[in-house]
Amino acid sequence: MLIVDILAAAGAPQNKFGFAEALEQGGFIAYATVIILGIMSFGSFYILFTKWFEQSKILRQFGAIRTTFWKAPTLREGAAKLEKNSAWRQLVEDGIAAEDQHAKMTDSLEAHDWLHGSLARSEATINARLAGGLPFLATVGATSPFIGLFGTVVGIYRALIAIGLAGSASIDKVAGPVGEALIMTALGLLVAVPAVLAYNYLQARNKRIAELLTGFSNDVLANINSKGAIKPTVAVAAKAAPAPAKPAAAPAKP
Repeated sequence: MLIVDILAAAGAPQNKFGFAEALEQGGFIAYATVIILGIMSFGSFYILFTKWFEQSKILRQFGAIRTTFWKAPTLREGAAKLEKNSAWRQLVEDGIAAEDQHAKMTDSLEAHDWLHGSLARSEATINARLAGGLPFLATVGATSPFIGLFGTVVGIYRALIAIGLAGSASIDKVAGPVGEALIMTALGLLVAVPAVLAYNYLQARNKRIAELLTGFSNDVLANINSKGAIKPTVAVAAKAAPAPAKPAAAPAKP
């Protein structure tokens, strides 16, 4: 504060074209634009982190499929070893429920078709839950530059009005509105770029999870149709080979 007071007393020029000053000059439209872009940015980062943790949890749970699930004698026992409310357990339980429901049907519907349709419906439910929030990211990435552009247009319009009132395009008349316009453009891009990157990143991870779900669903379907006879290959660590026995020592000569 002392340095600021000394500079002010010495007649040093103060910056009248900062971010806060630009918002004050822009008025309601500038404040509204910044608030909307701030809400969009906060929502984008919230969706990015929450979806990333959700996807990471599902990918981590997939490791238990090979190590514990398929080693169980039945699907019901294997499902009990999986985490509750997990996508993989949901698929197994939906497949078991579909098998029980088919036994109660009186028409000639093929068991394979009924089970395949039930598992596909379960996959679609999981994929839809994983895709939640991604439309918001796509919307932010597509619209935030135009919201910033709206603030830019208003700033340029105010600059033209200042020029008309002053009768000359002096820098002190147009610097504030033009600076406000450039700030709005930068804010729009600053919000749009992370949203687009987050959308593409999460979409790629969802595609990978969907592939794993499809493969696991096919394995469950084959296991149910074969009455438990067909299971995917489970990697089992090979037992360490016993060390070769040392040759017996030769008897000492007399």
